[in-house]
Amino acid sequence: MATNAALRSSFQALVVSHQVQRPAANRNYAGRRQRFTERPGFASAAPLQSPTAAPWQLAAVRADQATETADTGYIQLISDITRGVDEAHAAAVKSNTAAALEGFAASTANELKQKVQGSCLDLQTGLLERETEVRLLLLAALCGEHLLLLGPPGTAKSELSRRLSKLTGGRYYERLLTRFSVPEELFGPLSMKGLESDLYVRKIDGYLPTAEVAFVDEIFKANSAILNALLTLLNERLFDNGNERITVPLLCLVGASNELPESEELDALYDRFLIRRNVAQVSASQLATLARLAAGTLDAGDRMSTDDPTNGAAGQGQVPELDMEDFRNTAAVAYGKVDVPEAVIDLLTSTRNYLQDKCEPPVYVSDRRFMKSIKMLQVAAWADGRTAVHEYDCLLLEFVLGQRPDDAQKVRSFLLETIASDPGLQQTELVFLGLFGRACRILEAANEAELAEARAEVASLVEVLSLRQGSLAATLDGGYPELRDTVWQSEAAVQAAVQALTPQMTENKKRAEDLLREAMLVQAALDQGVQAAVLEKLLPKRFKQYQKGISGRA
Repeated sequence: MATNAALRSSFQALVVSHQVQRPAANRNYAGRRQRFTERPGFASAAPLQSPTAAPWQLAAVRADQATETADTGYIQLISDITRGVDEAHAAAVKSNTAAALEGFAASTANELKQKVQGSCLDLQTGLLERETEVRLLLLAALCGEHLLLLGPPGTAKSELSRRLSKLTGGRYYERLLTRFSVPEELFGPLSMKGLESDLYVRKIDGYLPTAEVAFVDEIFKANSAILNALLTLLNERLFDNGNERITVPLLCLVGASNELPESEELDALYDRFLIRRNVAQVSASQLATLARLAAGTLDAGDRMSTDDPTNGAAGQGQVPELDMEDFRNTAAVAYGKVDVPEAVIDLLTSTRNYLQDKCEPPVYVSDRRFMKSIKMLQVAAWADGRTAVHEYDCLLLEFVLGQRPDDAQKVRSFLLETIASDPGLQQTELVFLGLFGRACRILEAANEAELAEARAEVASLVEVLSLRQGSLAATLDGGYPELRDTVWQSEAAVQAAVQALTPQMTENKKRAEDLLREAMLVQAALDQGVQAAVLEKLLPKRFKQYQKGISGRA
């Protein structure tokens, strides 16, 4: 026992002598803690008094107590910032969502959109599963472009063009081509009186050069004699009649074929059709309805269409329909008034690059087709009552950019995947990471001039994230109102798109909310001017990314 007591006494003496020999170290440590607590946002530790302790013991006790006080203030500050930001974040998420939903609800259909809706319902009356074809036909006519329908006989291809002619009230021309068709069948016979006067002119009245709506079946059976004149007529709306070049009034030509062109000389003709649609037979689930339609015994519960864009109003004569003036003037107005945002341009360019560089086999998209597709989207947006193209409008490109029927699914899948991935949100996250690193450096250096600039930048970022978070929340909570509100997507197409978009969009919503909270934490840290260590504790994962970036550059 005496030995143990002696050992304890020797150990205590060693500890005391060590503390006495290093008073400077203790004072320096306490000084560092004091400077830490004097930073903005921290409460300074009060001096501690202990009249009974030795001087070297006083130094040690003061350091310990100052550390404890500083840690308490440190933790309290982090807790206060976190609690305040969480409350503000919850309120912001709620208000952002409500504002976005209110904006969606405030949008109303203009007169042109109502006309398109009424015309859609009128044209698809009595036709089964032709909602998409009707919409594409109207869109092509509004753009002043041409529609190609590929499919077997008996699928209402010619009926659609006749209905368009009736809707517009324009002159109509229809012809079936064969391998042995001659130019006179399309462009009119040669004038006998003209030949007597040594003039090589045609009597074009009643033929394609004077038509406003036309339907040409088996169009890819056109021979070279027909092809040259047809190409100029379709693209430039010009026709050479003898030595005179005249402007033709053609609004829209509907071409039909049972098969794709096999000869390279027909590629130019194929490219003249901006919109292409593969028409299939009526599905097995609608055969019974088709039979009752043929027998004239339709039941009240039979749905001729999978959607009614006017909620029955058009059938009651309450909604006006498009006329020839609308078809002639809409495109020119849309080109001047509809904006194409950078996000849409990025989507368009990435889609073309994907088709030509990453698809196997590559899908060629001509410059002319690419430019016309953008103008088509402008017309689609204007007819929807909007002054800017939306990313959802780009889903129409599945009928524009492909070369073969199976290319449509490639285009649609890529568009849906890209829209769901939200490249804009990814870029915003990169901006946040850069701003976070800058905030760490500014707080560490206590640079007041840069601090004010960083506060303005993070406030702008919070505003951008608030808008994006509200938009995503309103899209999901409101059931994709922007997608459902468009007149150019049928109910079946909307349902398929929603099913594909929802999983990733749900993740994007959570990412946007989390990113908004992180930006608000950085904003609070900058506003209070805390030290960088506080920001590290508030966002430890982001700080690790910041440190990793620094070490990578080093």
